[in-house]
Amino acid sequence: MERAGHGRAMAAALRAAKQKLRAELRQRLRELGTAEKQRQSRLLGRKVIDHPKYQESKRIAIFLSMPDEVQTEEIIKDIFKQGKECFIPRYKPQSNHMDMLKLSSAEDISSLALTSWNILQPSDDDTAREEALAGGGLDLIFMPGLGFDKKGNRLGRGKGYYDTYLERCMKHPRGKPYTIALAFREQICESVPVTENDVPVDEILYEDC
Repeated sequence: MERAGHGRAMAAALRAAKQKLRAELRQRLRELGTAEKQRQSRLLGRKVIDHPKYQESKRIAIFLSMPDEVQTEEIIKDIFKQGKECFIPRYKPQSNHMDMLKLSSAEDISSLALTSWNILQPSDDDTAREEALAGGGLDLIFMPGLGFDKKGNRLGRGKGYYDTYLERCMKHPRGKPYTIALAFREQICESVPVTENDVPVDEILYEDC
């Protein structure tokens, strides 16, 4: 009983540490001006396009940016320009389930529905799109997040969508794709608190790396 109680206390302390860091990072992002976000996003877009893993990948999953995230629009345009296949998330509310569905073009984004949490994604009744793991899997996933440390630990928004999806990827014949997080330098932390279920990213791209 004593060991179980200790385990619960440790878990509660970890949750509290994550919540505190999320609040701090959200404040940092609120203070980051639009022009500075655009500047860092352009720089990261160039880093991505020159990256060997991006150049060799054919099937790529990437997030559609929220205002406090690195803007991915130019990367998505380049994915199609290079003749690669592009997949974007569809999050299922009140769960940790996410699918990666195929975009037909960069212009296809304008046909997507806006969710109640202000994210563009394919609607639930959009059944014609290929889900990445139902087909050839993925070579590369670009990861969003609130914060990262230099060991590859990632602090998400607390829903567990990407960790759960990566577990599914590991069961696919193609195996786990390479993961690259896109971060503003203000999102780089000394240390991110993690649990055994948190999957580290393979690489973090930010201005000073």
